[in-house]
Amino acid sequence: MSKFDVVIIGGGPGGAKAARVLADGGASVAIVESAHWGGVCLNCGCIPTKMLLGATAPQGLLHGLERQRVAKGTIEVDYDALQKRVQRFTRGSAQALAKGLEQAGVVLFNGHARCTGSYHVEVLTDDGAVSASLEARHIILAAGSRSAAFPGLCPDNDAILDSTALLAIPAVPASLIVVGAGAIGLEMADFFNAMGSKVTVVEAAPHIAPTEDADIAAEMQKLLGKKGITCISGVKAASLLTRDGQAVLTLEDGRELFAEKALVAVGRTPNTDNLGAEKAECGLNPRGFVCVNEYLMASPTVYAIGDVNGQTLLAHAAEHQGTYVARHILEMEQAPYNSGPVPSCVYGSLEIMRVGITERQALAEGGEIGVSSAQLMTNAIAQAGGDACGFVKVVWQHGKIVGIAALGHGVSHLVTVAQLLLLGQYCGERLHHFMFAHPTLDEVLHTALEAPQKKIG
Repeated sequence: MSKFDVVIIGGGPGGAKAARVLADGGASVAIVESAHWGGVCLNCGCIPTKMLLGATAPQGLLHGLERQRVAKGTIEVDYDALQKRVQRFTRGSAQALAKGLEQAGVVLFNGHARCTGSYHVEVLTDDGAVSASLEARHIILAAGSRSAAFPGLCPDNDAILDSTALLAIPAVPASLIVVGAGAIGLEMADFFNAMGSKVTVVEAAPHIAPTEDADIAAEMQKLLGKKGITCISGVKAASLLTRDGQAVLTLEDGRELFAEKALVAVGRTPNTDNLGAEKAECGLNPRGFVCVNEYLMASPTVYAIGDVNGQTLLAHAAEHQGTYVARHILEMEQAPYNSGPVPSCVYGSLEIMRVGITERQALAEGGEIGVSSAQLMTNAIAQAGGDACGFVKVVWQHGKIVGIAALGHGVSHLVTVAQLLLLGQYCGERLHHFMFAHPTLDEVLHTALEAPQKKIG
């Protein structure tokens, strides 16, 4: 039995961050990872996806300049070379992360971890044998999540794939159906469209990008249509199966769609199967996420962070929670956890950025609601890049900034500035204390903040 101050289950962004903070604070720490150091984000999620999108980004810039009749040409992406580069980068980054943890004094275990009590964790090999028994004063569950599937919408690793399998597909499919128009679905649709696939996106919610406001979604769908991506929303999928070597999606209205491959991107489900959370006195909600209190505690000795607690399924949210929990264990934090306005982005040739709440959420909360906005076409940097479609909107509640969102090329670069503007409530006279560099895309935020407000509701 090896004893530690803290045992962390999961070596993704949240678990790794917590381990580093705890080790820096003098705690003895062990961390167990069952697959890849860095988790889904580094190995088969955020990072490889952005590397793929980065490779096709010059095509979007060239097309924008072609529309302005100031440039012409072609850009070809070597898909095989791109896949090898992604694999080298992610493999090297995972190795560097593990090495960094070891150098910080963290003890690493490879294997599947399960709680056997409030203070005990077993590490299992692939064949189920116990390779290590660990004891700790505190356990942090940071096991992450995996692609969700529903009856009739399950990947079969033939023509129907999840996001992990699609990222590693050996050749670009001639056609692709994407079921689910959240961030994963939209980013994959963008990349494969740029690589020449005929892409159809299907979303059961009333509009694509269902967590965003309808005006953002409507403009996104219009611009995606101009790129040749077909979007179908407001219709549920009845079944998805492989027939004669191709994917066949049947919608509830009777329509059938056919493609060489299909991606199931209908959300995430927590990795709580065989985690033993219940044996550590932790509760799970009906969807399988670990229930936590305002201190992210699932029991008197166990914390749960990141995707596994279901609060915000984003890598940076997991890191933020990991930092808080580590500091709470080290008695450097006493107050309940407060995430603040969580930033989120959808990446690609067209991007969505948001911090704070949506207009829809503000209306549901009530009060005096207003919206101000600015078009990207008024911004010199947006015009210089050849694609100035899209807009920025600011949501106001009781005269305060409660949300900032944007749609367009490169707007993910606005997310940190937008967060600082919201946190500092830089509006009215206070806005004059915030200096915007010129010329930058950031200036469109200034324009949106100063624009007349349209009262809503």
